[in-house]
Amino acid sequence: MGILSGNPKDEPMHFGEIYNVWMASVAARGAVSCYQAFSYHAGDKDLKKILEDLINQAELEIKECDKLLTDNGIAPAPVLPDRPPAKLEDIPVGARFTDPEIAAKIAADSSLGIVACSTVMGQSIREDIGALFAKYHLTKTALGGRILQMNKEKGWLIPPPLQIKRPEDQ
Repeated sequence: MGILSGNPKDEPMHFGEIYNVWMASVAARGAVSCYQAFSYHAGDKDLKKILEDLINQAELEIKECDKLLTDNGIAPAPVLPDRPPAKLEDIPVGARFTDPEIAAKIAADSSLGIVACSTVMGQSIREDIGALFAKYHLTKTALGGRILQMNKEKGWLIPPPLQIKRPEDQ
């Protein structure tokens, strides 16, 4: 039996896995901070609910990634301070993010998160790490679908150029 056989949790992490898990934790920390701020700016109740769900998912990712790192003797990233709450009415109009701006940003983040998870899955040789990021991939895909549907329903989606007239078959 080699060093990479048996229980994956007993296998060492390679440097790419360490970096990817550490960066996923850092990205999730940033997402919590950013999405908390967005939730103070958001006025739409559906957008606020999705932001709450994104924050909960990011907090779960922080917890799971940090546990994986500490279980393998690696120090996780420093914890960011909690963002103080704010009321929408207290944010000056010129400094506020609008609901469509927030929705566009979380849609882009969702798309990038799915790609990042796919990358980690492809680079992992420990099955438990690949499975963890497959779980995140699935959750981010579901959240991304909700964000897309919300953007369509609210008229916030800015589509790329659409092909209206199609070339005729010859």
